[in-house]
Amino acid sequence: MRNPLILLLALGMVCAMGVVELRHESRTAYAQLQRLQQERDALNVEWGQLLLEEGAWSQHRRTEALAHTQLGMELPPTQQIRVVALPRDAKP
Repeated sequence: MRNPLILLLALGMVCAMGVVELRHESRTAYAQLQRLQQERDALNVEWGQLLLEEGAWSQHRRTEALAHTQLGMELPPTQQIRVVALPRDAKP
């Protein structure tokens, strides 16, 4: 009668250790998930800021102002502007 009781006790201990190990792994994985989600959120914020910065740098007014101040470029008078039409089959 002692052998089945010892066997059941040993199986119960093995199962308990398995549960403890699985809970530990679960908590560790959840903590890693939260860290990765925070990193994702931070990267999304940075991406949004970069998009705003790109929009600011690519504004036509800014480009025109830099061309004027740094390169001394000016818009030509209307009489000097020529529009060149490409033939329909020509590739730009």
